[in-house]
This record gives sequence, structure tokens and C-alpha cells, in this order.
Amino acid sequence: MTHDELRQEIARLKKEKKAVIMAHYYQREEIQEIADFIGDSLALAQQAAKTDAEVIVMCGVHFMGETAKILCPDRTVLVPDEAAGCSLADSCPAEDLKKFIDQHPGHTVISYVNTTAAVKTLTDIVVTSGNARKVIDSLPQDEKIIFGPDRNLGEYINASTGRNMVLWPGRCHVHDRFSLEAIAKMKEEHPGAKVLVHPECRRPLQLIADKVGSTAALLDYARQSEAQEFIVVTESGILFEMRKACPEKTFLAAPAEDAECQCNECEYMKLNTLQKVYEALRDGKPEIVVSEETARLARKPIERMLELSK
Repeated sequence: MTHDELRQEIARLKKEKKAVIMAHYYQREEIQEIADFIGDSLALAQQAAKTDAEVIVMCGVHFMGETAKILCPDRTVLVPDEAAGCSLADSCPAEDLKKFIDQHPGHTVISYVNTTAAVKTLTDIVVTSGNARKVIDSLPQDEKIIFGPDRNLGEYINASTGRNMVLWPGRCHVHDRFSLEAIAKMKEEHPGAKVLVHPECRRPLQLIADKVGSTAALLDYARQSEAQEFIVVTESGILFEMRKACPEKTFLAAPAEDAECQCNECEYMKLNTLQKVYEALRDGKPEIVVSEETARLARKPIERMLELSK
């Protein structure tokens, strides 16, 4: 089928099956164009919690589908490509985290949303990059905390709050490979440009940023800023929404180290395609399945996050 025919068939199937399509900002442009809702991990979780659709097609990576299923156990949750995983989630196996927790008794466990459902069952509160600072600030200053799996985000929060959280040594393979040297050179070439950095990036990049924040926070900053040029240091999928929201402004994708192009993409996010969205709606698979016990345990820290994010 042609691109237009796929779009028509997706619209037909969506109506027929009472489905909603949710997409992360890092998805391909063709998917963002047909999504009913686009957002970061926090916004997608919030939207999943309140949707009345019978079928949720989660265009992102696997843990996002799991989060939607945990919050909506009576709905069918589909992912276009079940191979769309997450390097950060993979860096923190549940059995290894359990040993780590046992080595640090008496600690509150804060887990980034970029984790498996199994890891969430070991967690007291789930956070996203959009609400991590707010959640941590809600806890007593002397509370002992384990934070994982993103070490860069944990270091950012420690530096911002004066905390001394124990950090799990995980990293996002996309955000960890941005080139400080290349970004500094871009800044020299574009002296008026604001540097927008995701907190999953390394500390030196955070220190040169005009704004550190989640994808949604970086988008909001770009909308509100009087600047006309921005160097965007996160997965380059967000540039589609930034350019749509601010067509009069210029957004430059920051490169990865040893990159052949001026971009830095997550190959897992880009596994989802329009064809796969169509097939998922047509066939009702791949479907996310989470056991009742896992969902029960994992729902508590997610719901606590949503409550603290209001």
C-alpha cells in the first residue's frame, strides 16, 4: 500500500476497533503525524491512565507499552514492533537490582520509568525526566534513596538538590554518546543559539546547557524563548514537533560522537513504522501481556508518581 492508503486504513481500523494511537516524541515523523496523542513518557502514562479507548497502540518502546498495560489492565495494548526495546531498561535486570537493594537496606527505591515491569515491582516510586526533581523534592532531605537506572539523570538530580542518592550505573546509549566537542563547535558557529540538553546526557553537557529538561520541557522552553536558534541535545525525533510548534525558529540536531550525520537517533524507537502500526491494528498483535501479580505490584509506584505529578 502507498503511504496515503496506509493512513486511510489506519484511520478506518482505529474507528472500527475503538483504538487510540499514542506516540513518543522520538518516533518517526510519519507516526507522529497520525498519532492521536504525542508526548514524553510522563504524558503518555498520564494519557493512558485516563483514556476510554478499548485498544491502545503505543508507538514508543516496550516499557511504555508495559506502563500503559499496568495502568489499563482491562484494555488491549499493542506495540507496532515488540523488538523496540530500551538500552537503559536493559542495563538494569530486576534480579541484579534486587541484589543492589539488599546491599543498601533502609533506602527508598526510585526507578526511572525507562525500566521493565519487573523492576517497577521492586520500586517505591517511579519517575520520569519530567517529574524526577519534583518527586525527589517531595521526600525528606535526609531520606536515603537508591536511584536508577540512569546515572546521568541521577547525577543531575544530586547536583540540583544537594542529595547524595546511591546511583545505579546505567545509561541511555543515545544520550550518552553526544559529542561535547562537536556541540561546543556548533555553539561557536551559532553564538546566539540556545543549547537544550536532556538530563540523560553526561554532566559536562548539562553544564553548558541553557536549559536541561525532559523532551516536553525542552519543547516548552523553545516555544517560550525569544531566541531564534536552538542546538537540541536529545534524540532527533523531537525536532519534528519543535519545528511544527515554532516554524519561524531554527532547530539544529546535535551529533553523536563519530557520527556520520548531524543527528543522533534511537534505533529502537525508529523500528516502528506506519506499516507496522497498520498491521498491529489489523492483527491485534503484538500485544503487551503483564501478569496480574506483576501489574499489581508495579501499579503502586506508577500511581504514586502520577499522584505526586499533579
